[in-house]
Amino acid sequence: MPGLGLDERSSARVRERIPAAVVALPGMGLPGPVPPLDELARRLLAEVGEGPVVLAGHSQSCQVVAVAARDPRVVAVVLLGPTTDPRLRSAAGLAGRWLGTAWAESWWQLPLVLAQWWHTGPRAMVALWRSAAPDRIDSRLRDVRVPVVVVRGTRDRLCPHDWAVRLADAAPRGRLVELPGAAHMTVQTHPDEVAGILRDALGG
Repeated sequence: MPGLGLDERSSARVRERIPAAVVALPGMGLPGPVPPLDELARRLLAEVGEGPVVLAGHSQSCQVVAVAARDPRVVAVVLLGPTTDPRLRSAAGLAGRWLGTAWAESWWQLPLVLAQWWHTGPRAMVALWRSAAPDRIDSRLRDVRVPVVVVRGTRDRLCPHDWAVRLADAAPRGRLVELPGAAHMTVQTHPDEVAGILRDALGG
């Protein structure tokens, strides 16, 4: 699943390396009204078929994946730069961390990211943020019994190390993988590493 405001273009380089289907939802690739997280998770699960399936989310969509992860078809979960660290629920906290992370990103991504944000639209992005930010993904992960891989770039200030550790520890079968030198947009900047993690989650 794409992150906040992003669409299928964000994971195109990963999907060149490993077969995967993209599910776009309001605020994550689609404009329009954003329903509650439980409804977003229901729509996600309606698209996955009979299974077995590995659910992978990036950034804000990790919170939708965490809701959907208890479905019996799900055999593993990969969370790429998961949000929302409670310290980032204020506008000031988010802005400071976002700027610090953006500075660490590869600048060639800018036109691609802006095009995706334009397609999704600011109204849907803000609505998704307001719906997802208060959600306790760490609490949800305590009930997820399948393997959970939390992935972060070592330069990602939107998903800091201690927050990623907290999420990996919350899941009964959780583990943390950190990508040296990466920031938040790992699906675009580190497709080989992300594809490898997904391949491992699929059992090779």
